[in-house]
Order: sequence, then C-alpha cells, then structure tokens
Amino acid sequence: MVFSSLIFLFEYLAFTLLVYYIVPRKGRNIFLFFVNLLFYGWGEPVMVFLMLFSIVINYIGGYFVEKCKPDKKKAKIPLVLTVIADIGILAFFKYSAMIIDTINLLPFFNLPTFSLALPIGISFYTFQTMSYVIDVYRDDAPVSRSLIDFGTYVALFPQLIAGPIVRYKDVAFQLRHRRENILQFNRGVKLFMVGLGKKVLIANQMGAMWDAMQATAGHNGVLGNWIGIAGYTMQIYFDFSGYSDMACGLGNMFGFQFLKNFNYPYISKSVTEFWRRWHISLSTWFREYVYIPLGGNRCKIPRQIFNLLVVWFCTGLWHGASYNFILWGLYYGLILIIEKFVLHKFLEKLPRILRHIYTIVIFMLGWVIFYFEDMGKMGNFFISLFNFSDGIIGAEALVVASRYFLILLIAIAACTPLGATVYNKLREKKYIWIAETLFCIIVLVISVAAMVTQSYNPFLYFRF
Repeated sequence: MVFSSLIFLFEYLAFTLLVYYIVPRKGRNIFLFFVNLLFYGWGEPVMVFLMLFSIVINYIGGYFVEKCKPDKKKAKIPLVLTVIADIGILAFFKYSAMIIDTINLLPFFNLPTFSLALPIGISFYTFQTMSYVIDVYRDDAPVSRSLIDFGTYVALFPQLIAGPIVRYKDVAFQLRHRRENILQFNRGVKLFMVGLGKKVLIANQMGAMWDAMQATAGHNGVLGNWIGIAGYTMQIYFDFSGYSDMACGLGNMFGFQFLKNFNYPYISKSVTEFWRRWHISLSTWFREYVYIPLGGNRCKIPRQIFNLLVVWFCTGLWHGASYNFILWGLYYGLILIIEKFVLHKFLEKLPRILRHIYTIVIFMLGWVIFYFEDMGKMGNFFISLFNFSDGIIGAEALVVASRYFLILLIAIAACTPLGATVYNKLREKKYIWIAETLFCIIVLVISVAAMVTQSYNPFLYFRF
C-alpha cells in the first residue's frame, strides 16, 4: 500500500496531470477515460471489464429512457431493467456469500459457499450509474450523447475508489464545458494536501492507537477502552474525510467541482444533525432515490417510520455484507425515529453541551457496532465500556494513551472548525500565500516520510 501510494503521487498523478494539460481540450475526456481505466485496472485488471459492462449497460439504459420519455410507461421499462442490472451486479459480487450463509441457517439447506473478490469501489460507482438513469427518467439530468463522456464520469479516478458519490446531474455541464484555471488548480493542490495530512498524519496514528488498545482490551479498564474507541472514532473520520478531500482536490486539478462530503460531523448536537454532516453524498443519495420515492414525510407516521427503517437498513447493508452493518444501520434508524417523533423538543431545551455529549456517546457506540463483525467480540467490548470491575484504566492502556495523547488532542481540535476559522481570518493577508505554500510542502514532506517509514497505511473505505 505504501509503495502504491508513492507511485500514485510521484509517477501516475504527475504523468496524468502533465499529459492532461498538453492534450487539446477536446481530447481531454478521451485521455481521462483511458487513464481512469488504467488506474482501476492497475490492481484489478479483470474487474475493468465489469466496469466497462456497467458503463455500457447504463449508457444504453439512459439512451432508451430518453427515447421512450414521451410515454412514461414505456420509459419505465428500460429504467427498471437497468436498475435491476445494477443492483444484480452489486448483489452478486458483494452479497452472494452472505445470502447463501443466511439461507443455510434454515433447516434442510446446505448450499455450497463461495467467495468472490469484491471489485474496489463497486458500491460507489454503481450508485453513480443508477442515479444517472433515474435522473434522466425524472428529467433532472440530460442524457449523455457520448459514451466516452459517460465513461469518464463513471470511472473518474479521483473519487472512483472511495467516493464521494457524484451524481451525473451535478457534473453533466462540467464534463463538456469545464474550463480549468490556475486558481482552481491551486485550490485543488491545497485541498489534496489537507486530505493527505488527515489520512497519513492523523488517521494512521489513531488507527495504530486503536489496534494497540484492542490488544489489551480485557485489561484496559473502562476509561482505557473509551480512549480506544475514541481512537477508532478519529481514525474513521480522518481516513474517510481525508480521502474525500483528496478526491475533491484532484477533481479541482482536472477542472471538476465535487460537492462537499463532510461538514464537521463531530460537532453535531443531535444524531439527525450528525447525518446531515457525515458522508453527505451517501445520505443525499438515499434521500433522493429511496426515502422520497417511498413517500418520505408526506405520509402518516407509521409509514414514515417504515420508510426510515428501510433507508437505514439499506444504508447499513451498503457498507458491507455483514450483519453488524445491518445492525449499525438499524441502530441509527431507530435513534433518528426516536429523535424525530419523541425527543426533538426535549433535545432543543437541553444546554448545547449536554446535547453535544449525548451525540458524541451515540456515535462512538455506533462505531463499536460498525467495527466488530464478530457479535461476541462486539458484546464483550460493549460490556467493557461500562464494567468498572476491571478498574478505571489499566497500566498498558495508560502507556498507549500517553504515547498517543498529543496526536489525539490534535485530532479532536482538527475535527472542529477551529482551523478553518483561523484560516479564514488570515486568508486576505498580503503574504498568506507564502504560509500556504510552506504548509503544503511541510505536509507533503512529512506525509511521504511517514509513508516510507510506516507499514500501517490502510484506507478503510476501499472495501465498500
């Protein structure tokens, strides 16, 4: 992973940017399309054909939806067939083993099990292709007249692997009419460096702390295990938001503007607010293409509750073929239902600090469900968070906590708007560009040094 990251930074990205700006404007999408496939096929050559199949199926689906649009009933046929194909491909590669294991729990069933390699990023690009065909049907997006342009959109490497989920209607104009400029490129470089620093300098360190805490979970004491899950809480945020920042920064370098995917979710004062700030592109997708079509808030309360449970079941399942993800989705679904219909007015009357503490506890417990696929280990860890018979904090946990204490404090501060607030006050200063340039260079140098010296460099959301 470290070697691949360095190759991407100093060879693939540098070469791609150089050639992209040499190629005449009319040929840039063609170049991007083929270089996107090269990027995806670097690790999974066979899976390129699956992506090409998905591109062609959805391009044809969009074409026939547009052609039949004067008759909505006829247009619905290619729409439904294309969506079924998308969901079928995703289900086959991602959920086959889980479905068979579930069937085998029933009496008299003993189906043969098998495992398939999960195509990287399939959940992200499948949702993108589905949104395209649906938006063409709804008249929310123009049909793509060029297979190359559509393929460029689906396989666009900056956000291909781990999002954000980019809807076609948000970039349709940019695909044909974007005009790259130095200011946007400069903004992209800065955003990419911020994301790289989040990932390498904070997320990796917090992940290492969490791994160390897990090794002694039975002896950490209550506080030790809360510190451990705090480390994972920080790791998953900085890992995913860091990648999203890098993706948006890379998009800027190629003239694209992607929508923001995170908006300081850990400062939320309710779980409802948290999900307006966390993985915004996924929440938006489920709201636009599942919740609202089911009836949304326009129906009676029992139906609204049903709609929310369906959405959050699907949200959990989207994250992985494991029961803990379904449990995690339903956990948030139930809490959001309770907030919406029971606690809403009560929470508004509470002091801000108490609302914030309530939300922090909820999402930290949620990350326990998210992390542990083994239900037994999950239950034991939950017990350890409240079992004072193991003491407050164990000696080994204290050593680990003290080793990572400074970076944990930095992570806590960095997940608030404090840094952005200070930057916005200084950005109009005459020589701020010097400080920005130095900052980018320092982050790059330290991050590269960290990648070279550390073997621990996972991208958590690659598997989704």
